[in-house]
Amino acid sequence: MKNNKLQNDNIIWHPYTQEKLSNPNIEIKKGLGTLLYTADDKEIIDAISSWWVTIHGHAHPTIAAAIAKQTVELEQVIFAGFTHQPAMNLAKNLIDILPKGYAKVFFSDNGSTAVEVALKMAIQFHSNKGIERQKIIAFENSYHGDTFGAMAISSRGSFHSAFETLLFDVIYLPLPREENIEEVCNLFTNFIEEDNIAAFIYEPLLQAAGGMNIYLPQHLNRLLQIAKERHCISIADEVLTGFGRTGFLFASEAMTIKPDIICLSKGLTGGFMPLGVTVCQQHVYDAFFSNDRSKTFFHGHSYTGNPLACAAANAGIELIRQPLFRENIKRIADQHLRFAKKLDQFSSVSNVRCIGTIIAFDVNNEENTGYFNSIRDKAYDFFLSKNILMRPLGNVLYLLPPYCITDEELGKCYEAIEEFCGSL
Repeated sequence: MKNNKLQNDNIIWHPYTQEKLSNPNIEIKKGLGTLLYTADDKEIIDAISSWWVTIHGHAHPTIAAAIAKQTVELEQVIFAGFTHQPAMNLAKNLIDILPKGYAKVFFSDNGSTAVEVALKMAIQFHSNKGIERQKIIAFENSYHGDTFGAMAISSRGSFHSAFETLLFDVIYLPLPREENIEEVCNLFTNFIEEDNIAAFIYEPLLQAAGGMNIYLPQHLNRLLQIAKERHCISIADEVLTGFGRTGFLFASEAMTIKPDIICLSKGLTGGFMPLGVTVCQQHVYDAFFSNDRSKTFFHGHSYTGNPLACAAANAGIELIRQPLFRENIKRIADQHLRFAKKLDQFSSVSNVRCIGTIIAFDVNNEENTGYFNSIRDKAYDFFLSKNILMRPLGNVLYLLPPYCITDEELGKCYEAIEEFCGSL
């Protein structure tokens, strides 16, 4: 699967890559559906949706056509003092498909910035009301992005050690489980009542980069009820969980208490264009709507509300509204559940879990679990040798495919996983 690095690739600094130790990068010349095509004409099954974004598959013609049409109409305009139809359409489309109760859509560029916007909204919400609340509560093992605010509220570790002294203090809460839910609720209540808590941020139902950790909606709902009663802003980071990943269109649908703010990105444009949005309820926006200019939300990006990205997202929502979208999610989820029973039979495997279109499991070895577990590289290379792109989180292996993946392609992934686990 290795190919020679192109000369020009030697001047690129790739993300999450120790380039002194890494294999040559694989040149991809084309993508179509679930498949990536290499420069030497090999087909790779993209079993992780290219970092979880290509929910409809690569080069989907509906989205491609929408972008092409938009390029000859309006490619970019400053979004302060101006607006345009693609953004207005997208705002309405999102309000229509999100759970009821959301009123305002703020545009940014990616998942990290959508989270940054939410944090600033929550803190300034209280400040505009003359209330001093600045601390954030987050879950242990959480991941919310790589910008500074997003790093601060993510689980601390090797990724962030160089910046530790620059990150603001965060209160971390254990993930709620059946065995600790009462303790977690008591801790949460005490934190809010004793500290100046501005917001509680969480990945609903699934912690993704933190290890594909699944937890129950009824437990999260209890925490959201506590936050609501004590006027603590709740922020759902649905950057991954949005647009069908957990089986719900949005994971927040699983709880009766809805968050004050929702962050979206990744699947929003189907992988075609960078775009993030932060959606809030009316009462959050009302704290900024004032004759006092100092209460303005002073945040923006050069490409805020980019028309091309908005056109891609609107086309993606067209696909979401088609029956095939839900049918594919159910088809994949059902097959994952059947395969999970097979995986349970391997002694090398533990903690098999499924949620929506995601199946994950731990590979047992004597090393401490974590991102730098040696299983990661061994598994990554093995699956690439089978022409399957998987990117394990240490010893946690998972499938998170585009919804267009065929039963045959899923079968190839399952067979490769069985072969790998059987060899350990």
